Amino acid sequence: MNLDKKTMHNIEKLVLFTVLVVAVFFRIDSIWSMVKKIITLLSPFLLGMALAFVINVLMTFIEHALFEDKHFSDRKIIRKIKRPVSLVLTIVCIFGIIYMVSFVVIPQLGTAVTKFTSDIQTALPKFQKWIYSLLKDYPKVQEAVDPYLNMRPDWESIINRISQFFVNGGTNLLGTATAMAGTVISSVASLVISFIFACYILIQKEQLGRQSDRVLKAFLPEKVYVKILDLCTLSHHIFSKFIAGQCLEACILGSMFFVVLTIGNFPYALLISVMVAFTALIPIFGAWISCFIGAFLILTESPISALAFIIVFQIVQQIENNFIYPKVVGTSIGLPSIWVLAAVTLGGSLFGIAGMLIFIPFTSVVYTLLKNEVSRRLENEDAVNGSKDNHDHKKKKEKVTDGKEVTSNKKSRKG
Repeated sequence: MNLDKKTMHNIEKLVLFTVLVVAVFFRIDSIWSMVKKIITLLSPFLLGMALAFVINVLMTFIEHALFEDKHFSDRKIIRKIKRPVSLVLTIVCIFGIIYMVSFVVIPQLGTAVTKFTSDIQTALPKFQKWIYSLLKDYPKVQEAVDPYLNMRPDWESIINRISQFFVNGGTNLLGTATAMAGTVISSVASLVISFIFACYILIQKEQLGRQSDRVLKAFLPEKVYVKILDLCTLSHHIFSKFIAGQCLEACILGSMFFVVLTIGNFPYALLISVMVAFTALIPIFGAWISCFIGAFLILTESPISALAFIIVFQIVQQIENNFIYPKVVGTSIGLPSIWVLAAVTLGGSLFGIAGMLIFIPFTSVVYTLLKNEVSRRLENEDAVNGSKDNHDHKKKKEKVTDGKEVTSNKKSRKG
């Protein structure tokens, strides 16, 4: 049996692929361990790429806002300084947010927790009286819940147990503190490296883009190169729109809650508003988290105010969901709600909160590619069926024409 070179080349590829699959199957543990080590080594740079992508959204907005005028931006000195200036302003904004969280929100949250722990013994009787006032017209219900409302926690015993826990764990305290210090230092060092790497990427992003494009074009076939380029363009568009929309929507929602809670004279207005803004970045579940924490904080001050907060929260949330979110985020991700829920659930189970955020645009990219491929295949099928129908119609027309010609010839012969 004679085989041409192309067939032999395909057989060699198949054999090599089979050997690789078998090797991976039998050495999967070693290969996975090696992959994890490589990812650990590259984690600062991978994190830097992710930071660069997120920071680029705000930096691009600032750059366009300040240097959009063509007559102004065409100057040589402006072309040189617009990227560094935009990056510095972006970093200032990011550190401003970190400062606000660190020195405004966290101290206020600490004060709330301290107040709650000190006033819990007086808050529980208030809560019990409030429940009794609601149930005074329902004696049977009051009788059923009375054993639970009259439970008195032994605070002295609880404090003694906590003290005993710290006494018993005192011998390991130094070792634990040392290990934690080492972990913190390592994490901070990795974060600094990632941040510096992200800044380098942002400063030279056009040059890096051109270099990557040249490398792909040099080593890949034309069809593969075009497909990868389309995939990167689509992914960049969807991820950028999603990040920008979510951040803007979170800022608007936090501002709305601050205004409403301040007008309503609710306690912890600033703290709850900032928490709402941050948890709004978490799709679907973020609103419930902020509602629960906010209601819990206000509950330490007044149960009635906590109930009013839940009602106000639902009203503002419905306004945001029905009017603001569609305008701000709109259909940027182009993903049906059922797939958003599936992406959030799967991403959260695999990678936590980060997975929730990443899997929505990732699923949107996959969904868009699949939808485009299905449309292309259906169009090709319709085109093929249409050409077949035209061909059959043409044949029928030719047969009819031939039949008419034969009939006319017979008539002419008879005549």
